[in-house]
Amino acid sequence: MNKAILNFLKELKRNNNRDWFNDHKPKFLEVQSEAKAFYEEIKQGLLQFDEIERFKMFRIYRDVRFSKDKTPYKAHFAGSFSRSGKRLRGGYYLRIRPGESFLAGGFWAPNKEDLFRIRKEFEISDEEIREILKAPDFQKVFGGKLEGEELKTAPKGFQKEHPAIDLIRKKGFIAVRNFTNKEVLSPDFLKEVVHSFQTLRPFFDYMSEILTTDLNGVSTIDED
Repeated sequence: MNKAILNFLKELKRNNNRDWFNDHKPKFLEVQSEAKAFYEEIKQGLLQFDEIERFKMFRIYRDVRFSKDKTPYKAHFAGSFSRSGKRLRGGYYLRIRPGESFLAGGFWAPNKEDLFRIRKEFEISDEEIREILKAPDFQKVFGGKLEGEELKTAPKGFQKEHPAIDLIRKKGFIAVRNFTNKEVLSPDFLKEVVHSFQTLRPFFDYMSEILTTDLNGVSTIDED
């Protein structure tokens, strides 16, 4: 990762206004191009072990219509990678922001049906997901845990004393790894990002199987 990218984002955070941005638009276009090239390298790395349907780099412009924060620009670059096809569920995400860079992967906001299906699976048995979270690589990269919004108590229809209630009450299932500026600027950063995403594969494979079968294990995917 080019240090000029972080330097520009630091300056943008200190000067988050349209006049400054317009004056520095050529520099923005330069670092944006470099950042996009880095994300494209990540995509090529992902394609070595996964099928990626779509890469999206998010716009720098903020939607301030319904926000109390009226600063017009995001002081970061971010991009997501969606897995291909009906059987491969989940997605990858990376944000580059000075002092607050992180990557994540998983299921940010499953729809109502998917969320219920996941919770029912955990209600029946949480053994397999626990094994995935306890795997040495998952422990090392993601701390052996899933993050995301969660309810304060059990969702309707589930027992609050259930042994897997810590998983059942979640509203999203996301693995997160944070990076320091030093790590972002390291020559190994690209390799670390790709390796971290590869560590998610057992989790993605397990969750994809859940979300493409019913509670009896019968496929819910229409065969062409």
